Amino acid sequence: MANDGGRKQFWKRSGSKVPGSIQHVYGAQHPPFDPLLHGTLIKPASKPPTTPVKLKKVSTFQEFESNTSDAWDLGDDDDELLAMAAESLNTDVVMETANKVIQNHSKLQEQHKLQEEQLQEDKPVPFSELPSVAYGDNRLVKSVSESHTSSSAECVSENSSMQRSQSLPHAPADPLEGEAADHDTSATPAVTEREAFRLDKFKQLLAGPNTNLDELRKLSWSGIPKQVRPITWKLLSGYLPANVDRREGTLQRKRKEYFAFIEQYYDSRNDENHQDTYRQIHIDIPRMNPEALRLQPKVTEIFERILFIWAIRHPASGYVQGINDLVTPFFVVFVCEYIEEEVEKFDVSSLPEEVLQNIEADSYWCMSKLLDGIQDNYTFAQPGIQKKVKMLEELVSRIDEQVHRHLDQHEVKYLQFAFRWMNNLLMREVPLRCTIRLWDTYQSEPEGFSHFHLYVCAAFLVRWRKEILEERDFQELLIFLQNLPTMHWGNEDMSVLLAEAYRLKFAFADAPNHYKK
Repeated sequence: MANDGGRKQFWKRSGSKVPGSIQHVYGAQHPPFDPLLHGTLIKPASKPPTTPVKLKKVSTFQEFESNTSDAWDLGDDDDELLAMAAESLNTDVVMETANKVIQNHSKLQEQHKLQEEQLQEDKPVPFSELPSVAYGDNRLVKSVSESHTSSSAECVSENSSMQRSQSLPHAPADPLEGEAADHDTSATPAVTEREAFRLDKFKQLLAGPNTNLDELRKLSWSGIPKQVRPITWKLLSGYLPANVDRREGTLQRKRKEYFAFIEQYYDSRNDENHQDTYRQIHIDIPRMNPEALRLQPKVTEIFERILFIWAIRHPASGYVQGINDLVTPFFVVFVCEYIEEEVEKFDVSSLPEEVLQNIEADSYWCMSKLLDGIQDNYTFAQPGIQKKVKMLEELVSRIDEQVHRHLDQHEVKYLQFAFRWMNNLLMREVPLRCTIRLWDTYQSEPEGFSHFHLYVCAAFLVRWRKEILEERDFQELLIFLQNLPTMHWGNEDMSVLLAEAYRLKFAFADAPNHYKK
C-alpha cells in the first residue's frame, strides 16, 4: 500500500489494474492490523458529525429499555417465536419474542450450573427442586446497560453470574449440530422431542412440489437442523429453484458450467497477469479455520480452484483477502450431506470423486450468490466496508452512548476492530459451529449479510459493554475487541446474541434511511 507521506489514502494501491489481481486489505490479516506498529497508516480525523435523526418518543436505547414493560410470560417454544422474524410485527410483540428467548436461555444456563455443582458434591438434585429463573425485561436491561440503572448488590451479583454462565465451555461435540447439542445431557428427552418436531416441520415444508420460501425463511431463522441444512441453504441462497422438478436439472447445468470455467481459466493461474492472484490465494488458504481442514491437500486444492475462478470471473474486485473464509461454511455444510461423523475428523479425500466435484461446484455457486449482495465490500478501496463501519459507529452511538464515548476517549477507532468483522463476516470472532448457526439466520433475513449483520456487530459490543468499560488502556481495549472471548461458545450463545440483535433492529426502526438500505 502506498503512503506518500501520509497524504494518499492507505487504500491506494500501486501497480496496473489487472482483472483478477490481488487487492491488499487493511485489517483482514490474522492476527489483525496493529495500529501501534502501523499508526502512520491511519490519519487522525476529527469526530464526524452525528447524522440528524427525527426525534421520537423513544430516541435512545436507554429510554427504550426504561419504558419497556417487564410483564412477560414464559412457556412458548423459542423456535416458534423466532420463526416470526420475517413477518412485520409491532414493536411490543417483537420485544416479547426476543426477551423470551433470552429468558429461557438464562434459565437453562442457571439449571445446568446448579446441576454441575451438585454433581461435584455427589448430591443428586431433583429437577423439581431447581430454581425457576425467569428474568423479566428489566433484568435483561440491567445486564446490558448497567451504567444507566441503579442496581442493588443482589442484581449485580445475578448479572455477573449470567455473564459468566454464557461463556461456559459447553460446545457440542459436533459443530454442526443444532441448539440441542448445546444443552446438558440431563435435558436430552425434551430437547430431542423439540428437535424432532422441528425437523419434521422442515421435511414437510421441503416435501411439497413448490417450497414456500417465505415460510422456509421463518422456520430457518432460529436454526436449521443438520439433516436438512444443505438443501435449505441452497434454496435460501437462490442457488436452487423452489420448484422440486427443476432442481435436478439446475444442479446438473450449474455443476457442468462451473467445470467448464475450470477448463477455460484454471490453466492460466501461472500466467504473468494472474500469478499474483494465485500466489496470494495459496498463501491465504492455510490461514483458514478449522485447522483439520486446511491441512488436507484435497481441501486446499478445491479451495484454490474455487477462489481463483471467482477472482477471474469478477475482475471488478479480483481476489481479496478474507474471501477465502467465506467458502468454508458452505463447503463444510455440503460435505455433511454425505457423512455422519464430524468434518474435522473426516478425510475428505475418501469421498468419491463425483461427490467432491458436486460439493466444489455447489460451494462455488453459493459463495458467489452471497458475494453478489456484498461485492462492494471487496471492490477497489472497499467502499462497502468503509460505509458499514461508519454506520456501525453511528448505530452504537445511539444504542449505548457511554460505550461509544469510552472508545472515543481512548482513541480506539471502529475501523481498527470492526473492519475484520465486516470483511470476514465475524468468522474470525466465533467458532465455526457458531458461524454456521449465524448464517442460518443471515440467509433467512432480508439483506442478512449486509444490513442485519450491522445489528449483530452492535450486539457484540452490548454483550461485552461491562468488560469494554473496565478497560482503561488503548492497547488492552483494542486487544480485547480483536480477541473476544467466544472460543467456548455454542449455538445457544449465538442464538441469544441474535435475539439481542433482533431487539436492536426493531428498537431502532426509526434509524436514518442508510440503516435500512
